[in-house]
Amino acid sequence: MEGRTLDEPHQIYVQYGCGQSCPAGWLNFDVSPTLRLQRLPVIGKLLRRGRIIFPDDVRFGNIVKGLPIADGSVHGVYASHVLEHLSRADCHTALNNTFRLLKSGGIFRLIVPDLEIRAQKYLEKVRAGDAEASSWFMRNSNLGTEFREHGLVAMARRLFGNSAHLWMWDRISIRKALENAGFTEIRQCKFNDSKDQAFRLVEDRGRFHDQFVDVEECAMEAIKP
Repeated sequence: MEGRTLDEPHQIYVQYGCGQSCPAGWLNFDVSPTLRLQRLPVIGKLLRRGRIIFPDDVRFGNIVKGLPIADGSVHGVYASHVLEHLSRADCHTALNNTFRLLKSGGIFRLIVPDLEIRAQKYLEKVRAGDAEASSWFMRNSNLGTEFREHGLVAMARRLFGNSAHLWMWDRISIRKALENAGFTEIRQCKFNDSKDQAFRLVEDRGRFHDQFVDVEECAMEAIKP
């Protein structure tokens, strides 16, 4: 993706929950508190001693509270493995805010871990008598707490980390949530199959398939009418 830019620079494309993904031509936002700390002169230098956690072009922004972008001005929005880190109520707010940002005809593409497929695999393990089936499901859904750490380090991880999944989705439920937000032409999508070539700058094949669980994730595309 390096060195590639959008053909029409005046078009606005937004990625939220971007992490280290920061393609040229996109407005890339993340809500991690670590991003803010990295921007501070002293603490930022300490963080950079090991590695740069966030590229310099990543902006701090929270889709739940609203991004600093005019409503109806965005051509495309991308959210890869973000919505599962929100509560159910906050996810609905994020979808509503995403809808508001997009112009008519704008495209929203998202990926969330597929709860249905994981549940099916869990049941297969249960039927096979696997005593570790429940542990497998919890770990591979990133739910629950296997070990509860204590002390300052643990407190810092809970404060600045956001790795746990707060709500899981399947294709039926996320489709309904998109419909409730006002989206139409909702479909299951695959890597790089959007008619808008700009998404080729931001999509990663590995985000569509969990190689550790060997499942295709729940990837959807929706249009603002």
